[in-house]
Amino acid sequence: MAINFNRAEFVRSAVSPESFIRDGRPQVTFAGRSNVGKSSVINRLLGRKNFARVGATPGKTTQINYFRIDDRIYFTDLPGYGYAKVSQSERDRWGRLMESYFASEGLITLGVLIVDARHKPTADDVTMRRWFRDAGCPLIVAANKLDKLKKSEIAPGLALIRETLELGEGDELIPFSAEKGTGKDVLLAAIARCCE
Repeated sequence: MAINFNRAEFVRSAVSPESFIRDGRPQVTFAGRSNVGKSSVINRLLGRKNFARVGATPGKTTQINYFRIDDRIYFTDLPGYGYAKVSQSERDRWGRLMESYFASEGLITLGVLIVDARHKPTADDVTMRRWFRDAGCPLIVAANKLDKLKKSEIAPGLALIRETLELGEGDELIPFSAEKGTGKDVLLAAIARCCE
């Protein structure tokens, strides 16, 4: 039976490894830079306006947020990274939380790394890509903000992302626009394939 992605509920925010959810349901883990539109991507996928909080200030998500979808899978929203205005102690706390999350075996069923289609992925994006690879889970890269590119810029932009993140043949790169909904069905189908 198909997953109903419109049936979504917020479950909890985890601030320590003790509060990670381990109930056997597949977990789709979303990661991305603070201002890449991660919450907007999740909201678009779920057909909701302000479900995953869209912060006016980047770097607002400081814990791991769990959303249960159709009572069958989780969307796990990791804290955004790379935001300069966050204190060093806060950054260290995030780092420790991320390390323990990625080191916990069997938590991540599928990784979704959201990058900005307009720019070369940052060193932080490359690190996050490596964390997913080391966790041994399949990864989809969603190149968000596609609507901000001219048609002629799309192919070279995607090629640069693929090259910078060292994506292999089997790694999926999905052009996406949270604004317009481009790529939504492709990403949902990929998620469903991994989790059903």
